Amino acid sequence: MLTAIIDYESGNLHSAEKAFQRMARELDAGEVVVTSDAEVVAKADRLVLPGDGAFPACAAELRGHKGIYDAMVEAVEDKGRPFLGICVGMQLMATTGHEYQATAGLNWVKGDVVPITPVDASLKVPHMGWNDLIIDTPHAILDGVENGQHVYFVHSYHFQVSNPAERLAHVDYAGDITAIIGRDTMVGMQFHPEKSQKIGLQMIGNFLNWRP
Repeated sequence: MLTAIIDYESGNLHSAEKAFQRMARELDAGEVVVTSDAEVVAKADRLVLPGDGAFPACAAELRGHKGIYDAMVEAVEDKGRPFLGICVGMQLMATTGHEYQATAGLNWVKGDVVPITPVDASLKVPHMGWNDLIIDTPHAILDGVENGQHVYFVHSYHFQVSNPAERLAHVDYAGDITAIIGRDTMVGMQFHPEKSQKIGLQMIGNFLNWRP
């Protein structure tokens, strides 16, 4: 079993690599590699797409690595390989991002990525730090996770899903902020599971064991 963390030059992948490798060892869930090799992406059994920075820049970097991009799309859309997007990697699953300009996403989960606009002026943007998960839709990625458990966020834009059934969990930050999305063989997390201590490792393990 091979899990590929896709390196398209958009963020530091060290923390994610270590967290996924730790859980793969604990669960005997095969090998985890960070890769920029399209052939490795094509043959991987499951894929992880991280992302840090602005939506347009990440989208441009991903599409600019055409071999990786094409291999990822084929693996997910045609072969149904399990996929996890993290932070901007989740946002790229949307129809359109609206950071600086309208930028096309992968359109895997319909919806838009828009600025966080808290009505409470005391709440700062970016949304940074720990917040309590509120589960909306049961899913294998949430096995062992309970309402109120804390995960770690750093973001200024959030994903407004078109289909409420595809929002698996949210947090309250002067309004609902999507935390986890999911459809078919795809899931996405706005927070950083690799920085979310025990509960984050639990969800990483759930992904590595997921058989959709």
